[in-house]
Amino acid sequence: MTSPRDDDRFDWRAAEHDLTEDAPDANVVDLDAARAARTTDPDDDSGPVLVDSPAAQRSPRFTLDGARAGQRRPILPAWLRSRAELRDTMRWAVGNLLHTTAYHVTRLPKYAGKLALRAPAGAVRLISGATRWLFDWEGEPLRQSTSQTRDGELYLKLSKQRDRRVRWRGIVTVFTLAVTLAGGVAVALAPPWARWAVLALLVTLCGMLGQPADKPLLDTAVVIPRVAQLTSDVVVRALAVLGIAGITQAIAKQGHRAIAFTAPITRDGPGWRADIDLPPGVTAGDVIERRDRLAAGLTRPLGCVWPEGQPEVHPGRLLLWVGDQDMAATPPKPWPLLKGTGGFDLGRPVPFGTDPRGRIISFELPYTNLLIGSIPGYGKTAATQVPMLAAALDPYAELWCFDFKGTGGLDPLEKVSARYASGQDDDTAEEGLLALRELRKECQRRAAVIKGLPKAVCPDNKVTPELARRKKLGLHWLVVALDEVQELFSHPEFGKEAGELAEKIIKLGRALGVILVVATQRPDAKSLPTGVSANAGTRFCLRVMGQIENDMILGTSAYKNGIRATMFAKKDKGVGYLVGAADDAQIVRTFYVDGPTAEKVIDRARALREAAGTLTGHAIGQATPTPAARRDTLLDDILTVLPVTEPKVWAETLTERLADLNPDAYADLTRDQLTAALKPYGITPGQVWGTDPTTGKGANRRGIDRTDITDAVAERNKRRGDKAA
Repeated sequence: MTSPRDDDRFDWRAAEHDLTEDAPDANVVDLDAARAARTTDPDDDSGPVLVDSPAAQRSPRFTLDGARAGQRRPILPAWLRSRAELRDTMRWAVGNLLHTTAYHVTRLPKYAGKLALRAPAGAVRLISGATRWLFDWEGEPLRQSTSQTRDGELYLKLSKQRDRRVRWRGIVTVFTLAVTLAGGVAVALAPPWARWAVLALLVTLCGMLGQPADKPLLDTAVVIPRVAQLTSDVVVRALAVLGIAGITQAIAKQGHRAIAFTAPITRDGPGWRADIDLPPGVTAGDVIERRDRLAAGLTRPLGCVWPEGQPEVHPGRLLLWVGDQDMAATPPKPWPLLKGTGGFDLGRPVPFGTDPRGRIISFELPYTNLLIGSIPGYGKTAATQVPMLAAALDPYAELWCFDFKGTGGLDPLEKVSARYASGQDDDTAEEGLLALRELRKECQRRAAVIKGLPKAVCPDNKVTPELARRKKLGLHWLVVALDEVQELFSHPEFGKEAGELAEKIIKLGRALGVILVVATQRPDAKSLPTGVSANAGTRFCLRVMGQIENDMILGTSAYKNGIRATMFAKKDKGVGYLVGAADDAQIVRTFYVDGPTAEKVIDRARALREAAGTLTGHAIGQATPTPAARRDTLLDDILTVLPVTEPKVWAETLTERLADLNPDAYADLTRDQLTAALKPYGITPGQVWGTDPTTGKGANRRGIDRTDITDAVAERNKRRGDKAA
């Protein structure tokens, strides 16, 4: 097979015959003609263009489509385009100015003492300088050198020049002394305050003249860290030591040209930003997973180096941001909602944290569900608390909080929660299951309400902030926090049903004003159903240890695309990847609200709810409605009313017997409620033949097999025995 180059190869034999047809013994070849015949005219569109020809390598022509596809850089910096960031920047600038002013004002006595001590030296310098100027001593070395060289003519010229200078400088000096003497007399006759002012001015001037070069008068009010500038050479050197074969080989062949910088390295907030195209075959994820070695190559603390991928451009695009200070050592910004005494509209974006550049990152809580995950001890509960505190400040939002870890991380929210439970026991897990059942019914009720509203009021068939404020509709925001939810989803009795309910709620509740905030420390298929993780619109992943956990929280292929929460170090507490709040994944450090501060926020939220009349349920001491069938005694009660001689019984008959046995617990028990209560035990009603006592006729109806009940009791007792052991 011939290559394209072979097809376009010049036939030297044919040219030789054509050019020397009449020459019998020798051939002369016109090389210019041969080259012209061998090369395709780049302006001629009739022939092929070789891939390595100048025409092929020429930059494409400017087109309107190309200009439209270009990325426009912002005219104003980010802090000027955001009202919140502008307000924060101006607040910092004013605070910095006030701090600097107060710092120097308190040190005025120290500065005055320095000036007084340096004033004599300054006076000596002033008199010495004036004397040298008056007698032209600065020209004395030149005059002496001319006398030694015996250049008489030059010496006479310099002497005459000195005489002229001394003459007019003497006149200026006499005039100055006269003015000074007159001024001294005026000061002596002036009021005391004027004499002291002139004395202070003279001391200040002499003190400034007497200041040593290495000892400035003013102390440093704000110490600004000095960091080395990030350059392309530094970046290439750091990438070269990562041990990535694709980078090492490319640099060995092409040098620094192997790493392409798509934009100049610039300042971006308190740090440097570099947009990098890695060599072919190298992905941003390859660099991100070696973040510690990258920081070592840049000779910067690990908390300063934040590489991010940009998969929407291509997998090899790397955005490297290198901060001036370690993110963990930087004082955290206070939560913006701590200030003021008013409430908060949950329809607005919730301030959640800051990115490495110090910019505030917010996300919209309505119309989404929040999934938070990490290994223990990295700020999962604190991250859960931030959106819940924001919801608490909206007096028209209803809160349900369940802490299945039982450590009290959500205890401050108990004062404003309509439903609340905390603990690691079966009772707390059961309360969580019952809450999910009620939540499922609430979703069905809200769907019916929205369906009945006119299109002019609800055009998009979803709860709007305006509808959430109308009490009569009952469409207020309902925010449910499930902390350490793996304890519920992996429960042997309640887990399966709870997972199914949560999946239905998380799919349907988004448009109905029902919001789930789910936090887990063990993101696997058993403890976090895939239907829950797959339908969470907003995800926040703090430090995890592996790819599976990373993708369970952040979504399938997140790890492959370079969004890796495995890169966070031990000290990166509260730092994680936020996905779903913006087009791209964001590294965010959550706001931290400590216990006493959270209590103050909740006291403010409770006062707002009392004023609005929206405080209900657990917050005002109302007991949570108990289930119609109590799970802890239901199986035993069924065996009590179902004798051994009766192996099967209709469900209707069983509910009547249970109501006779314990009216307080089972008076309102229905067949459907009994079926739901038995479902977690794996008991499903089947067809049972029986005789209707009112008609005396036989019929097949749904009923219970006593053997299923006895097996469930045996399994329950076995499990309880294992726990006790």
